[in-house]
Formats: sequence, structure tokens, C-alpha cells
Amino acid sequence: MDSLIQEIKDSLGNNDDFFLQQYTIGEARLLLMGFISLIDLTKSKEALYDNMHNWKLEANTVTSMMDAAGEVIDLDLEKAIMLLMDGKLILFFERECRFVVAEPVPSLLNRAIESPTNENVLQGAISSFIEDIDTNLGMVRKQVVSRHIKVKNLLAGSSHKKKLSVIYDDSKADIKLVTKMIKQLESSSDHEINNLQHVTRALGLSAWSSVPKFNTTELPAEAAAALGKGRVILFVDRMPFALILPNLIWDMFTLENDRNFPLPLMISIRVLRVIGVLTTLIAPGLYVALVAVNPEVLRIELALTIAQSREGVPYPAIVEMIFMLIILELIIEASTRLPKSIGPTITMVGGIILGQAVVTAKLVSNLLIIILAATTISNSTVVGFQNSLAIRLFKYVIVIMSAMYGVLGLLAGLVLICAYFSSLNTFGISYLNINMKKGEARNG
Repeated sequence: MDSLIQEIKDSLGNNDDFFLQQYTIGEARLLLMGFISLIDLTKSKEALYDNMHNWKLEANTVTSMMDAAGEVIDLDLEKAIMLLMDGKLILFFERECRFVVAEPVPSLLNRAIESPTNENVLQGAISSFIEDIDTNLGMVRKQVVSRHIKVKNLLAGSSHKKKLSVIYDDSKADIKLVTKMIKQLESSSDHEINNLQHVTRALGLSAWSSVPKFNTTELPAEAAAALGKGRVILFVDRMPFALILPNLIWDMFTLENDRNFPLPLMISIRVLRVIGVLTTLIAPGLYVALVAVNPEVLRIELALTIAQSREGVPYPAIVEMIFMLIILELIIEASTRLPKSIGPTITMVGGIILGQAVVTAKLVSNLLIIILAATTISNSTVVGFQNSLAIRLFKYVIVIMSAMYGVLGLLAGLVLICAYFSSLNTFGISYLNINMKKGEARNG
């Protein structure tokens, strides 16, 4: 045992936050090991003394004190390092040459439960997930009080262990889907998981898919609703959101929070989202098609008005559209990266000044500015930030097709996108499924 302690010291002793201290309680002589950055050592010692001292008074045996301190286990170097990195306190009873793993008082490293930062909630619970995976599991259990909710914990990573939790409702989830997910994660247990691309690869999914294979949500209510629909929830430690699998096309139009409104209002909101997606996809391509390729489709008065607005613009409609779309993408990206105190002001002023300047300089038409404003606003109605990014990407396909073939190219672009959607599946569940039912998972 002394050799194992020496190996632990050689492996971790060069960390300034690692401690190896001697401690005596009654007849028991201990060595305490852990990381001061993960453990509140003073409070942990007090709790350990109280537990062991009470047992000493009753039983007066070191064996009883060991049982009171924690779990007596056999350790090797790898297991000891993993436990220490996980924030455990390891005790070594010198006379008995036995190791005990104790639950210490942890350092306060997690923020409190707060309102969501990326999802707005109207007339619903405003608590959101945090970085601690155990807290997130507790929030889901609080939201869904049911004996059918099952949790499977896994570890991933070879050098940096990351805790994963798979949650499902065994009365509603497709067991084939759950089994595939768990087997895939177990087979990828040596993969490091530090971001969503790593999660995608660990699940055996293509990282090149433009459409996300899972939804992300900060809201426990949305995660609970997904469990009720037979979906599977994946939590990754230190990621403050839940991953909902599989992702279906209808998920970009619906939120559980919509059900807090009367039924007519809920339907109207969802219809608006559908219109928003169609506007985002079609409006830029339709402008290019009607201006550059098929102006004969327009009424003569409208065609003359558009031609007058483009008078003096020195390049074709496709160049005009692509140029302004890229500028708009830069503004959106800048608004995301800038500090919150100045981001909205800078992007609003920049957008207004830039829009006025390019029109005055005859670089683009007035109608194009209206089209771009409508497209940007419509894109913001999509549920889920990753879904909105995918829609923003697909509109370029339609713009290019429209520039080449006009209205026919626009329709061909829509067909191409629909064909791409129909080719997508997650663990055998088609992306075009409106409402996933139990038993629909296939091999694939």
C-alpha cells in the first residue's frame, strides 16, 4: 500500500492544489488525499471527525470508524486518480492498510439556478439548466415525477473523463432507440467529449450534416415534454443544456411553452413560424428570379417600379443579393460576439447607416433592403438557434438556383432541400417524422 501512495504522490504531487495530509482521530491514524480546489477541506475534516467520533464512542473499534467514514474499497493507481479528479476524498488507514473513499464537502464551483439566457419564456417556469450534471438530473426529476423515468450514467474520454447521462421514459421511449444510443456511447467511451461535434461523433452521427441531429434546450419543461413524447435526453457534464434526440422537422416550429396560450393563439403562433421559414427560404431567391431571369411574371407596373429602384445599380441581382446577405451575416455574427452592453447599439446603428449608405450610393435597390429585413426577421421565428443557422444556409442554395434558372430554379431548390431532409435519419428515425411513435426505430 505504501507503494501505491508513493505512485499517487509521484503522479499528482506536482499539482499545487493536491494535498496529502496526516490526520488522527482517536486511535485511527489517517492519510487524507484530495484536491483543495475541489474540496472544502476544513468542513470535510469537521464532518469526518463528527461521523467517526460518534462511532468511536459507541463501538470503539477502528473498523467501525472506517465504515462510518465512507466506503472501504481496493484501489489501483488509475482508479485512485479518477476518484480524486472526481472530487472524492481518499482516506488511508495506516495500521489497517485500507483505503476508504469518503464524500467530502465540495467547494462551491457551480452557479445558482438562473433564468435562461438563450431562450425566452412567456408564462412558464424560468429556471434553466446549469453546468452541474447532477443538478440538471434533479431538475428533470422534479419536473417529471414518475417511476418510469430511467437514468443511465456513462463515462467518456481517455485522458479527460466526462460524465454523461441518458434519460428516457421506459413506458414511452422506443427501447431500440435507447439501446442503440447507449451501445454507441459505450463503444465510443475512449473519445474525448468537449463540445457538440465530439458528442455527434460519439453518437456515431455525421458531423457534416447541416441539420442538427439533436435539439438543445436550457429549459427543464422542454426536456420533460420531450420525455413524454418518447424522446431521449442526453446530459453532458459542464454543458448547461439538454440534448434531445432525435431531432424532427416539426421541432423547429413547436415549443411546449406554446401550450400556455389558448388553442387558437397556439395554432396562430405555429403557423407564423411556418410562414417565417418559408419567407426566409423563398424571399431572397424569388427576388433574384423575378428581377434577373423572369421579369415577365410580374405585372408591368410592378416590373417598372422594380426596374426604377435598381436604376444605377452596376451589377446583376445575384451579386447584389449575395453581397448584402454576407454583410447581413457579418452584422448578425458581430451582434453575437460583441459585449451585451454595446452589441445591440453597434449593430443597430451599423445596420441603419450601412443600409442608408448602400441605397444612396446606388449599390443596391430599395426593394432589396426590404427583402433582407423581412428575411432576417422571419429567420428569427424558428425555434432553436441551430435550426435557424441551418435555414440561413439553405437560402443560399435557393438564391443560386434562382439566379441560374429563375422561378423554375427556385422550385428545384425547394425540391432539393426537401430531398435532403427526407434522406436524414437519426438512429433509424426519419427527420420528416411529425410525431415519433414507439417502435419506429429501424436499423440504420
